[in-house]
Amino acid sequence: MTDPQTRRLIVMRHAKAGDLPGGPDTERALTPRGMADATRAGQWLAGQGYVPDAVICSSARRTRQTWRQVSAELPGHGVRATETEALYEATAGDLLEFVRDTADETGSLMYVGHNPAAGNFAAALAGWRPPGFPTSAIAVIGFSGPWSGLNPGDGSLIASWTPRG
Repeated sequence: MTDPQTRRLIVMRHAKAGDLPGGPDTERALTPRGMADATRAGQWLAGQGYVPDAVICSSARRTRQTWRQVSAELPGHGVRATETEALYEATAGDLLEFVRDTADETGSLMYVGHNPAAGNFAAALAGWRPPGFPTSAIAVIGFSGPWSGLNPGDGSLIASWTPRG
């Protein structure tokens, strides 16, 4: 991070998961395509220099797997995700409260979670309306000021990525 006043929030929807008939939704695993897409997402983040200082991640199996695939592609592999069950059914408003609790020394935070919250959260912060926020989609949002003061509309979209271009 070059400007100490600029913070980055990386919002990512989990990669493609399969079905788990009769099983709990939280235990759905990534498909082979999901694994490949998450790896490519990590390569894109690394190539753009968007390496998070901290990560918050839903405790669902598919989000944890997504983060593991992404993090394997990042330099240093030193960032460990904080996995939180409350992020599984979180709304965009809930996500804002989680992000506001981020330590001031954190310059770049990544959230790995679910739709509709992920897409709605990115849209609310940056005033950005993507045509959709598909699996493995990433929005990198920049803003100035403390995490605790973040509000809808405070950010701007720096970059975005989807596995299908």
